[in-house]
Amino acid sequence: MKTFTTILFLLFFGIFTTIAQHSITGKIVDTQNNTLPFANIILYKTGNEANPKGTVSNDDGSYKFENIASGKYKIEISMLGFETQKIKEFELTSNKTFNITLKEESQTLNEVVIKSKRPVIKQTAEKLIVDLEKSEMINTNLQDVMRKIPGVLVTNNGISIAGKGGVTILINGKTTEYMDVDTLLRDFPADNIAKIELVEQPGAEYQASGSGAIVNIILKKNVRLGTHGSVNSWIGEDEGFEWGSGVSIASYKNKLNWQAGVNYSQPTWREDLFLVRTVGSETYDQVTREPYDPDNFTISGSLDYYINENHSIGIGGRFNTRKSTRTVSSETIISDANNRNTLFSENYFDRDRANFNINPYYEYKTDTDKLVIDFNYVDFTNDNTNTLYDIAGSTVNFTDRKYIQDGTYSIKTYRADYTKTFSDNFKISAGTRFADVTTDNDLQTFEENMNNGFDKNDEASSRFVIDETIFALYSKINTNFGKWSFSGGLRYEDSNTDGTSTFLKNGTPTTEVQKRPIKKIFPSASISRKITDVLGASVSYSYRIQRPSYNSLNSFQQFLDPFSAGEGNPNLTPAYTNNYQFNLTYEGQPFFTVGYSKTEDVIFQLIKQDNATAQIRQQNVNVENNENWNFRLFAPVNFTKGLEGYTGIIVTNTDFQSSTYDIDLNKWNLIWFIQASYQLPWDVNFELSGNYGTGALEGQIEVDWLAELDFSFGKKFLDDKLKVNLGFNKMLNRGFVGNIDYGNGTAQVESNGSRQNIQLRLVYSFGSQFGKKKSKRSRNNDEENRINDGN
Repeated sequence: MKTFTTILFLLFFGIFTTIAQHSITGKIVDTQNNTLPFANIILYKTGNEANPKGTVSNDDGSYKFENIASGKYKIEISMLGFETQKIKEFELTSNKTFNITLKEESQTLNEVVIKSKRPVIKQTAEKLIVDLEKSEMINTNLQDVMRKIPGVLVTNNGISIAGKGGVTILINGKTTEYMDVDTLLRDFPADNIAKIELVEQPGAEYQASGSGAIVNIILKKNVRLGTHGSVNSWIGEDEGFEWGSGVSIASYKNKLNWQAGVNYSQPTWREDLFLVRTVGSETYDQVTREPYDPDNFTISGSLDYYINENHSIGIGGRFNTRKSTRTVSSETIISDANNRNTLFSENYFDRDRANFNINPYYEYKTDTDKLVIDFNYVDFTNDNTNTLYDIAGSTVNFTDRKYIQDGTYSIKTYRADYTKTFSDNFKISAGTRFADVTTDNDLQTFEENMNNGFDKNDEASSRFVIDETIFALYSKINTNFGKWSFSGGLRYEDSNTDGTSTFLKNGTPTTEVQKRPIKKIFPSASISRKITDVLGASVSYSYRIQRPSYNSLNSFQQFLDPFSAGEGNPNLTPAYTNNYQFNLTYEGQPFFTVGYSKTEDVIFQLIKQDNATAQIRQQNVNVENNENWNFRLFAPVNFTKGLEGYTGIIVTNTDFQSSTYDIDLNKWNLIWFIQASYQLPWDVNFELSGNYGTGALEGQIEVDWLAELDFSFGKKFLDDKLKVNLGFNKMLNRGFVGNIDYGNGTAQVESNGSRQNIQLRLVYSFGSQFGKKKSKRSRNNDEENRINDGN
């Protein structure tokens, strides 16, 4: 009996020993005994290294592994900015405690920076990603950054990609608060940009709206412990003296992370228009010069609170104002075989904009699940007054006019996104979005009276209000199988847009309501294959909608100069586009691309001439068919030591066909581009970007050859804390020069701008010199790009 009891005891003891569970705990600190949250701790079991366990340290630096079976283990502790520490193999038979001190890793970080001077570029089936966080190149503003993206052209007319305009710009997944591309390119500081995503085939998670590519600017999140920041200032010469300055500061301590920034700028530039057109037997030769010198002010901030390892909440906000007064001067010579008359006119603009944006959010995140819920609110006011009048010396009579247009825009967007990761090879995501938009534009038109004052013209005045709601649901899967990858999704959008016009017609107050309900499914898909170790290929498809901009729906006209005016079109309907694209990549970077898109009822800016009044009108209309082919070939520029960059060619064919408006336009064009940097002596970095094009279609205008050249010199001082950049922009700046055929007349047009912009920029960074990784959250999209206002 005693022997049997002993055997039972030994048996149960052996089983207990086999299944015993233990814990491993500890604390991570630096050499100054400061706790290090979010350090990565990985536990490997000997013989089963392929299935490690992992965790991150808490805000007090502590970590814990629970329910660990007895056996032999190794531990590895790592954190960005610190040397990796390893605990050699040990036997776990009871609870263990390992307190670790990490040493700051300065030398290794420096080596990494030196080896990665240019942006890291990666091409996927859906988008091109330009990672700037590992780049040493000195970028002064967003315009500098965009010129370094293969295939992107930045010209006087904005941004074009593969010969297509209509680019939508997002910041952290939501549309920028800036209402015009020029301001965004000139004033947005590049030091705050972590990466650029060029999305030509948006997946189901993106809003389906838009005709061109999406440029998503991912801002740097505060990833450094302690407090740090930077001060930037710049001066320059363009149309006149220009300058700007700003400061940003960020802090991360315990569970609280905040950052704030203030920027002010006074840029200057000029846009010129030369127009020679025929009206019957007369020639109208017009020269218009439009200078710009706006005052821009921006204040922004964000606050993140990490409740624990899985939950976080936060809020971000931005306030932006832009004040612009300018006088546009025009001279029009009207001549025929026997007569010559001249009209001198000026158009005085006074524009005042204010934009407020606030964005609270909640995020839940584990290794396999992620849920983001956020709300984005935008309040935008745009008050415009412009007075058009003739001046001394005119031999043509003209009635002076004044326009006062006050606009308010309120946008509320609610969003929830969920992602479930089942394995490295399979992930699903789903989400919903609801946008509520209200716009109110009040246009008052005044005409000169006999006493040199102004009387209101009620027949030419109007109020235009839009109420719009957009509800969306989407789902998407991502999967990998061997050398193949697949991504596919469906997005359902239910939108209702009601446009209400109030105006006086034949002396009677009139109200007209245009309703536009849309319910539609937008599919997207891509499939990729790794052909060899260095070559990859992908095919992608997306279906998209382009809704008319809010202002383009207001039917009333507004004169830009005595002989030209713009007018809205309340009958505009959305355009639908099928996009197809094939990518061939080399080492994950762009090599060769073929794209094709077909658009029904494309929104087209029609320019028409009335020979009876000699006036021209610009109006957006729906053109039945539009097709675009583009072929792109890229190559790295690195044939000598110290030289890095890209060059390539883009061949496009654009075709517009409309029997309604008698439009038959088809044009091939080729654009060569280069973006490169070269390391000069004394660690001076030289950067150059340029392009040359054989011509293109800018809507109805057939453009001749165009070219642009920019370059800059940059150097770092004071242990890389001070960055100095001297930029020479628009050194070779030929805007578009082309022809317009109205059907009842022709015109030669040249649109150009000021030349030889020079800027000196300085950025000084201060504070903590090490960091840690934290996730970046993609914020809410909204409808701001459809406000689509001018400068």
